[in-house]
Amino acid sequence: MKPGTGGRLFDGLNIALMLGLVFATFYPLFYIFIVSVSDGSAVMRGEVKFWPKGFNWDTYSLIFKDPSIVRSYGNTFLYTAVGTLINLVCTALCAYPLSKKDFYGRSAFTLMIVITMFFSGGLIPTYLLVQKLGMLNTMWALVIPGAISVWNMIIMRTFFQGIPAELYDSAHIDGAGELKALVRITLPLSKPIMTTLGMFYAVGHWNSFFPAMIYLDEKAKFPLQIILRNMVLMGEMSNQSQEISGVFAAVTATNIKYAVIIIAVLPIVMVYPFIQKYFIKGAMVGSLKG
Repeated sequence: MKPGTGGRLFDGLNIALMLGLVFATFYPLFYIFIVSVSDGSAVMRGEVKFWPKGFNWDTYSLIFKDPSIVRSYGNTFLYTAVGTLINLVCTALCAYPLSKKDFYGRSAFTLMIVITMFFSGGLIPTYLLVQKLGMLNTMWALVIPGAISVWNMIIMRTFFQGIPAELYDSAHIDGAGELKALVRITLPLSKPIMTTLGMFYAVGHWNSFFPAMIYLDEKAKFPLQIILRNMVLMGEMSNQSQEISGVFAAVTATNIKYAVIIIAVLPIVMVYPFIQKYFIKGAMVGSLKG
């Protein structure tokens, strides 16, 4: 059955709308990339619109010769990896007992945990607590205070509740305790939700800059987002970058800013295609089960 005029018109408008959304989403990132590989003078004259002018990789050569940027890049990878691991371990250890119907006081514990979603201790008390614990100017100040997201814990708990109780009964008959059941049964069956929440946690750590601003004093420990923020908002460049930029005539501060944005976004963009199937399945199942 051929669609009528109204159906064809709707399909055409739908396709046009989708193409417009794709362009609006893709073009800003594409523009940032072509500016980062264009000649600095062409960028200053506003000639770069849809294609690079004077294509070169000088900006990226400059960036990776700047030890402060390379060091901050490594710091960000470290903070993201350690923080995400801590997040997943703590979230799973919290969600597992709360998913058990025979856990005494489950509702009371859940209520106390959920309250923290709406009421927090505040910035200053949190800072003083971090200071008292001796975590100032350390990596732990960035990863410990946010070790568990209550929302993510609830999603993981809901997923755990969908695992058949008969599997745990069989494990207990074989002599397995709760910890062994968690490690041997629950976690292997929870790859979709673990991958999904791991991605959420990792992106949060990767993009985070405010905790580093208030807890870190040494520039050698700054993550990449602090360097990027200083470049984009405050126009700051390290002394090393300023010295090296004199060697590359085709490089301007704008090229450097946009190139740093690209290298900051690239790891997340590269990882997502490999975990997409788990990500989509985990996002759907974790939100619907229970």
